[in-house]
Amino acid sequence: MTGGTPAPFTADDYRTRMERAARAAADTGLAGLLVAPGPDLVWLTGYAPTAVTERLTLLVLAPGQDPALVVPALEAPDAARAPGAPALTLRDWTDGKDPYAATAALLDGAGRFGISDNAWAMHLLGLQRTLPGSSYASLTDALPMLRAVKDPAELELLAAAGAAADAAFEDVRALPFRGRRESEVAADLDGLLRAHGHSVVDFTIVASGPNGANPHHEAGDRVIEDGDMVVLDFGGLLGGYGSDTSRTVHVGEPTDEERRVHDLVREAQEAGFRAVRPGAACQDVDRAARAVIERAGYGEYFIHRTGHGIGVTTHEPPYMIEGETRPLVPGMCFSVEPGVYLPGRFGVRIEDIVTVTEDGGRRLNDTARELVVVD
Repeated sequence: MTGGTPAPFTADDYRTRMERAARAAADTGLAGLLVAPGPDLVWLTGYAPTAVTERLTLLVLAPGQDPALVVPALEAPDAARAPGAPALTLRDWTDGKDPYAATAALLDGAGRFGISDNAWAMHLLGLQRTLPGSSYASLTDALPMLRAVKDPAELELLAAAGAAADAAFEDVRALPFRGRRESEVAADLDGLLRAHGHSVVDFTIVASGPNGANPHHEAGDRVIEDGDMVVLDFGGLLGGYGSDTSRTVHVGEPTDEERRVHDLVREAQEAGFRAVRPGAACQDVDRAARAVIERAGYGEYFIHRTGHGIGVTTHEPPYMIEGETRPLVPGMCFSVEPGVYLPGRFGVRIEDIVTVTEDGGRRLNDTARELVVVD
């Protein structure tokens, strides 16, 4: 780190990622990977086109050949400045030429390829027309864990994003809630995330009173009242990596029931965190948190999975949910966020980002998990 800021990724970092991705493709029987603009392309090359248009941009990764980025000629100068560009070959094409023919020259005409989920249908269909013997699989289906295990530099960035989100919470809890609209507090959170270094704010959920029973409530015009429970869920990107944390606060003194439900969710969140260890299945984290809530008789009010992965996007594999038997591996990062949602009354959610270590788990959020009383 330099001056508290994690060092930027180098061309060697991106080369290592592309080599790893090509090996993973071969290990699953794929002839290669085709990566369109989006999170996967950013992670593999550091390149994010300023505008995604109908012109084809596609990274081609295949075992035994150098990485190649097929790119429109007018965008080639920008692509050449990407931090991962020295680790690949640019193949530009000009308007009026066939970009699918240019891409086909790099592919096994009878191969099966993993293709990023956000590739445009017109581009996939164009490749299929040009190479009728080829076939394709969604990258999420073929290689769901491609980005799941973070290296030390990525973990440093995720920790910095988590610390910034924590700082935003500490600031917002000191601001007035009573008598203000949810949207006003959400705007405060947006500004605080940016003030603490976020370049992108993905969401600022402020769900007061009965709105707290909707996990994805959009902050609106409801005026926050004395006696309201308020669910705060917010995050975005800092240095290209995500934050996502939830805390539930109360305006004025809570009732005994409100404290009891909050304590229950806090106990469930702790149980989910303690279930994190190498070799445990993803579903074990969900089971541990859910069991606490079910034993207390609130199982029907915990209506979502316990967690989701995070990295260059705020939602990505792995998922902490029943039926997900993949083992946890050191370097994986994901949320642990149980909740209880009582329709028409209130909701409670507590969320930390957790990374798997060699002997357990480590939280990347560290603000108070006890019920915070605000004004």
